[in-house]
Amino acid sequence: MDNHDDKRPPEEPVSEGIPAPEGAANLIDTDYVIGQDNITTNTLGLNLDLHGKVFSISAVIVLLFVVLTLALQDTIAPIYDTIFSFLTGNLAWFFILAANIFVILCVGLIFSPLGKIRIGGAEAKPDFTYMGWFSMLFAAGMGIGLMFFGVNEPLTHFGTSFDGGSWAPLAGAEGNAAGAEALAMAATIFHWGLHPWAIYAVVALSLALFSFNKGLPLSMRSVFYPLLGERVWGWPGHVIDILAVFATLFGLATSLGLGATQAAAGLTYLFGAPESDITMILLIIGITMIAIGSIVAGVDKGVQLLSKINIILAAMLLFFVIAVGPTLMIATGFFENLWNYAVHLPALSNPFGREDANFSQGWTAFYWAWWISWSPYVGMFIARVSRGRTVREFLVSVMLVPSTVSVLWMTTFGGTAIDQYVSQGIEAVRDAGVDLQLFIMLEQLPLSQITSFVAIVLVIVFFVTSSDSGSLVIDSITAGGKVDAPTPQRVFWAIIEGAIAIALLLGGGLTALQTMAVSTGFPFTIILLVACYAIIKGLMSEPKAV
Repeated sequence: MDNHDDKRPPEEPVSEGIPAPEGAANLIDTDYVIGQDNITTNTLGLNLDLHGKVFSISAVIVLLFVVLTLALQDTIAPIYDTIFSFLTGNLAWFFILAANIFVILCVGLIFSPLGKIRIGGAEAKPDFTYMGWFSMLFAAGMGIGLMFFGVNEPLTHFGTSFDGGSWAPLAGAEGNAAGAEALAMAATIFHWGLHPWAIYAVVALSLALFSFNKGLPLSMRSVFYPLLGERVWGWPGHVIDILAVFATLFGLATSLGLGATQAAAGLTYLFGAPESDITMILLIIGITMIAIGSIVAGVDKGVQLLSKINIILAAMLLFFVIAVGPTLMIATGFFENLWNYAVHLPALSNPFGREDANFSQGWTAFYWAWWISWSPYVGMFIARVSRGRTVREFLVSVMLVPSTVSVLWMTTFGGTAIDQYVSQGIEAVRDAGVDLQLFIMLEQLPLSQITSFVAIVLVIVFFVTSSDSGSLVIDSITAGGKVDAPTPQRVFWAIIEGAIAIALLLGGGLTALQTMAVSTGFPFTIILLVACYAIIKGLMSEPKAV
């Protein structure tokens, strides 16, 4: 790896869209120019600027997948069931072990001297305030997922733990309500705490380091320059970027599919909309059209405004439930749940010899694969907004701030639902469908019509911003790392995201969504494990911080 100290001023960009490091940093000396392998054309009045190989292979395979899934709906569903069972049944240990490695790497870097290195060069200044940065970190990661699983997961784990079923985390606490609740909240926080954010942190740090400190394109292939050298611009790099496209597409499609089922259930519950596949399809099409309108109008500021509104609405809904729900239980439960999470963390993160195979395979393995599928999208976003932070500051913030908010969210919504069932005997919360449980929980509180409507709006706006931002990330990858590729390309990927979500819902429902997240998450997990080595090597080549 040919490096040299660089002290050029920041107004001289080293790569298109990538500002030069401020202060000492070791740039990688490469002749590669962003977009040099692109096909630029004007076809039927549409300007196109595409990386020929990455775009064409990704688009053809994805389109073929959508067509076959829609054409063979009756025969494809059992195939998805088989694939999901095989991957989670045989590779759960791999996903769990890999996620542990990501956490260990992040914690190790926090306490290592390498933690002093600053993203963007030794003298780089942060682009955002702490408050603005923290808001974006959380908004990027888990919007639709928190809405979908906030009530369902704690309540489900409580039920299996209390009953002592085969799906109970850590073999459950049969007949012991307090023990079952402790296990349920520990297992839920495990899935939404340090491990997923360590996955995001590994991707974000690797992208930020090799772009802002090394001067390479903001693309997954750049991370592998220490291992592949100039070959990273050839087929090895193409394969990495194609896998990143697939992982992002199917990770997003899983979230969009979950969001559509919940929004449709909410519309049925609140307004009597028909409960059918047609409702979900129309919802996905409508929301995708809104996202396309946002893309065509170029209203990035509009999307930012929507994100801020969503954060405010989510905070209002959260604090409303805290205020009118079992307030004391939520306040004390927050700290009790953190303690239970810490106590049970070693057992929950154990990859081998598990007695709770259904839980570790059906829940944990799926989650880790899903977070890994999401990681290129979330990682690229976090990388873009984190320039100027030290590695230590970056990792502590990315892992702890959103994890803390997730604990509060799950304690509030999940804890309230469990309290309604255990203390008040409201069985409707437990018996409702997965996509309806949030609304049934809110029904037991004041102003339920308003709060349920707010919840539907939250899901829809998370959907719009995810589709818009996701298409930007995928377009950047398939445009050879360009961040200002022509608009029609982003529109294409937004349509594809919606089409995949529809195809998966019709071709196998939630199992199909989960299957594709796990299927694309598996090869990308291998890529991220290799990226761990590249991160350490890249950081060690940086000028030593004082």
